[in-house]
Amino acid sequence: MSEQLTQEQAQQAQQIEQIRSEWIRVQFQKANEYLASKGILPESVVVADSRYLTPFFAIWKLNAKDKQTYWVICGDLPTDHMALSAAKDAREAVRAFSLNWQLKAQQIIDSGINDKTKQDFADLLVKRAHGLYEMFENAALWPDTGAA
Repeated sequence: MSEQLTQEQAQQAQQIEQIRSEWIRVQFQKANEYLASKGILPESVVVADSRYLTPFFAIWKLNAKDKQTYWVICGDLPTDHMALSAAKDAREAVRAFSLNWQLKAQQIIDSGINDKTKQDFADLLVKRAHGLYEMFENAALWPDTGAA
Protein backbone atom coordinates (compact mmCIF):
# COMPACT_ATOMS: atom_id res chain seq x y z
CA MET A 1 0.00 0.00 0.00
CA SER A 2 2.74 2.50 0.90
CA GLU A 3 4.59 1.66 -2.34
CA GLN A 4 1.43 2.49 -4.32
CA LEU A 5 1.00 5.70 -2.36
CA THR A 6 4.61 6.67 -3.05
CA GLN A 7 4.11 5.99 -6.76
CA GLU A 8 0.94 8.12 -6.78
CA GLN A 9 2.76 10.89 -4.92
CA ALA A 10 5.59 10.76 -7.46
CA GLN A 11 3.10 11.01 -10.34
CA GLN A 12 1.31 13.88 -8.63
CA ALA A 13 4.61 15.70 -8.05
CA GLN A 14 5.51 15.20 -11.70
CA GLN A 15 2.14 16.63 -12.81
CA ILE A 16 2.60 19.64 -10.53
CA GLU A 17 6.08 20.25 -11.94
CA GLN A 18 4.72 20.02 -15.51
CA ILE A 19 2.03 22.59 -14.70
CA ARG A 20 4.63 24.85 -13.08
CA SER A 21 7.00 24.53 -16.05
CA GLU A 22 4.21 25.32 -18.49
CA TRP A 23 3.19 28.37 -16.45
CA ILE A 24 6.79 29.63 -16.46
CA ARG A 25 7.06 29.06 -20.24
CA VAL A 26 3.83 30.99 -20.85
CA GLN A 27 5.01 33.86 -18.63
CA PHE A 28 8.35 33.99 -20.45
CA GLN A 29 6.50 34.29 -23.77
CA LYS A 30 4.24 36.95 -22.28
CA ALA A 31 7.26 38.98 -21.09
CA ASN A 32 8.94 38.75 -24.50
CA GLU A 33 5.77 39.72 -26.37
CA TYR A 34 5.22 42.63 -23.99
CA LEU A 35 8.71 44.02 -24.58
CA ALA A 36 8.32 43.56 -28.34
CA SER A 37 5.03 45.50 -28.19
CA LYS A 38 7.00 48.35 -26.62
CA GLY A 39 9.54 48.28 -29.47
CA ILE A 40 12.16 46.47 -27.40
CA LEU A 41 13.46 43.28 -29.00
CA PRO A 42 14.46 40.68 -26.39
CA GLU A 43 17.68 38.77 -27.00
CA SER A 44 18.26 36.59 -23.94
CA VAL A 45 17.16 35.95 -20.38
CA VAL A 46 19.40 35.93 -17.32
CA VAL A 47 17.86 32.84 -15.75
CA ALA A 48 20.01 32.97 -12.61
CA ASP A 49 18.63 36.42 -11.74
CA SER A 50 14.99 35.78 -12.71
CA ARG A 51 12.44 34.52 -10.17
CA TYR A 52 9.05 32.81 -10.35
CA LEU A 53 6.35 32.60 -7.73
CA THR A 54 3.88 30.33 -9.49
CA PRO A 55 1.03 31.22 -10.14
CA PHE A 56 1.35 34.79 -8.91
CA PHE A 57 4.19 36.40 -10.80
CA ALA A 58 7.41 35.93 -12.69
CA ILE A 59 10.14 38.55 -12.70
CA TRP A 60 12.54 38.30 -15.60
CA LYS A 61 15.90 39.89 -16.19
CA LEU A 62 15.96 40.24 -19.97
CA ASN A 63 18.74 41.44 -22.24
CA ALA A 64 17.54 43.27 -25.34
CA LYS A 65 19.08 43.63 -28.76
CA ASP A 66 19.61 47.34 -28.03
CA LYS A 67 22.22 46.19 -25.45
CA GLN A 68 19.99 47.31 -22.57
CA THR A 69 18.79 45.04 -19.77
CA TYR A 70 15.31 45.21 -18.28
CA TRP A 71 13.29 43.81 -15.42
CA VAL A 72 9.92 42.53 -16.70
CA ILE A 73 7.13 41.40 -14.40
CA CYS A 74 4.10 39.37 -15.48
CA GLY A 75 1.64 36.84 -14.13
CA ASP A 76 -1.58 37.48 -12.23
CA LEU A 77 -0.94 41.20 -12.42
CA PRO A 78 -0.29 43.85 -15.05
CA THR A 79 2.76 43.17 -17.22
CA ASP A 80 5.33 45.93 -16.86
CA HIS A 81 9.02 46.66 -17.33
CA MET A 82 11.76 48.92 -16.05
CA ALA A 83 15.44 49.49 -16.68
CA LEU A 84 17.87 47.23 -14.88
CA SER A 85 19.30 50.28 -13.11
CA ALA A 86 16.05 50.60 -11.12
CA ALA A 87 16.85 47.53 -8.99
CA LYS A 88 19.92 45.50 -8.06
CA ASP A 89 18.10 42.15 -7.99
CA ALA A 90 14.70 40.52 -8.52
CA ARG A 91 13.57 41.22 -4.97
CA GLU A 92 14.35 44.92 -5.26
CA ALA A 93 12.64 44.96 -8.67
CA VAL A 94 9.47 43.62 -7.04
CA ARG A 95 9.61 46.48 -4.55
CA ALA A 96 10.26 49.00 -7.32
CA PHE A 97 7.28 47.75 -9.35
CA SER A 98 5.13 47.95 -6.23
CA LEU A 99 6.11 51.55 -5.56
CA ASN A 100 5.76 52.54 -9.23
CA TRP A 101 2.27 51.07 -9.39
CA GLN A 102 1.21 52.95 -6.27
CA LEU A 103 2.44 56.16 -7.90
CA LYS A 104 0.70 55.37 -11.19
CA ALA A 105 -2.56 54.66 -9.36
CA GLN A 106 -2.28 57.97 -7.51
CA GLN A 107 -1.63 59.80 -10.79
CA ILE A 108 -4.77 58.24 -12.27
CA ILE A 109 -6.79 59.26 -9.22
CA ASP A 110 -5.30 62.78 -9.17
CA SER A 111 -6.08 63.30 -12.86
CA GLY A 112 -9.76 62.90 -12.09
CA ILE A 113 -11.34 59.55 -12.67
CA ASN A 114 -14.26 60.01 -15.02
CA ASP A 115 -14.90 56.43 -16.07
CA LYS A 116 -15.16 52.99 -14.49
CA THR A 117 -12.26 51.54 -16.52
CA LYS A 118 -9.77 54.03 -15.06
CA GLN A 119 -11.14 53.47 -11.56
CA ASP A 120 -10.89 49.68 -11.96
CA PHE A 121 -7.32 49.96 -13.27
CA ALA A 122 -6.27 52.24 -10.41
CA ASP A 123 -7.84 49.80 -7.93
CA LEU A 124 -6.05 46.87 -9.59
CA LEU A 125 -2.70 48.67 -9.44
CA VAL A 126 -3.17 49.43 -5.74
CA LYS A 127 -4.16 45.85 -4.89
CA ARG A 128 -1.32 44.29 -6.87
CA ALA A 129 1.16 46.85 -5.51
CA HIS A 130 0.23 45.94 -1.95
CA GLY A 131 0.45 42.23 -2.74
CA LEU A 132 3.86 42.67 -4.35
CA TYR A 133 5.14 44.64 -1.38
CA GLU A 134 4.01 41.91 0.99
CA MET A 135 5.92 39.40 -1.11
CA PHE A 136 8.97 41.68 -1.14
CA GLU A 137 8.88 41.83 2.67
CA ASN A 138 8.55 38.05 3.07
CA ALA A 139 12.18 36.97 3.52
CA ALA A 140 11.22 33.29 3.19
CA LEU A 141 10.46 33.90 -0.50
CA TRP A 142 13.95 35.31 -1.07
CA PRO A 143 16.41 32.93 0.59
CA ASP A 144 19.26 33.98 -1.67
CA THR A 145 18.99 37.74 -1.00
CA GLY A 146 19.04 37.91 2.79
CA ALA A 147 16.56 39.58 5.10
CA ALA A 148 14.73 42.81 4.30
